[in-house]
Amino acid sequence: MSIKKLGLVLEGGASRTFYSCGVMDSLLKENIYADYIIGTSAGIANGVSYVSKQIGRNYVIGTKYLPTRKYQGFHHLLDRKNRSYYNLEFVFNEIPNKLLPFDYDTFSNFKGEVVAAVTNIETGKPEYLDVSRNDRRFMVLRASCSLPIMFQPIEINGIKYMDGGICDSIPVQHALDSGCDKCIVILTQPRDYRKQFDKSLKLSARVFKKYPEFCKALYSRPENYNKCLERIIELEKEAKVFVIAPKRSLGINRTENNAEEIKRIYDLGIKDFENSKKSLDVFLNK
Repeated sequence: MSIKKLGLVLEGGASRTFYSCGVMDSLLKENIYADYIIGTSAGIANGVSYVSKQIGRNYVIGTKYLPTRKYQGFHHLLDRKNRSYYNLEFVFNEIPNKLLPFDYDTFSNFKGEVVAAVTNIETGKPEYLDVSRNDRRFMVLRASCSLPIMFQPIEINGIKYMDGGICDSIPVQHALDSGCDKCIVILTQPRDYRKQFDKSLKLSARVFKKYPEFCKALYSRPENYNKCLERIIELEKEAKVFVIAPKRSLGINRTENNAEEIKRIYDLGIKDFENSKKSLDVFLNK
């Protein structure tokens, strides 16, 4: 039985997602196109270049623009007009609309769905928003990337959102619930990684204490993340998902901006795809 609806599920992880970019460019070179693309944070922010079929676009961003002071740094967090670690107008406006043009025509002509997971800070629940084909400022992507403390909440239609990874870091279940027969899942941590509670979650909860449901979501994040990984293992055994993940830690933090390190993990994504290709062909054609 042929696959009626193939999903591509993208974990976030900021700079770690350049590993995913290597995998996605390899998928494009092999003419493997998903019908439903969903992700969180930088996963889906980079994923739109897969939809627009722009091989190498994310690589250029990671090695040419990411290393510059104009892209990221604490000075942007202190800027009252920005108040985020990343220069949002540069990342989501100047780069795609001037410096490295995004192919809006190909993106608009995509017949499938492109979805970003976000977290509603009032309810503390995940929501799944369509990435607009007409929004050239990518507000939904900004919301999905808005990690607490490093970003301010992003307001869309009167609702404040933050990073989708807080509630649903790897939204594979939503992809299946949305009708996908099978999913390719790209992780940015090794399969055996398990999230631990860390001080940043406690600090974030302190900063957002007027949003009690959101604080509960922050404290529950490690448990929910680890449960999702266990679920992915089950789905893999059932041949419903195919996982591509680094075999060991990528060895970088989420704000890594060294061009050589970005190239290293991008190339690792390509290598891991090549090593998985035969098994992926079986998965897609079984």
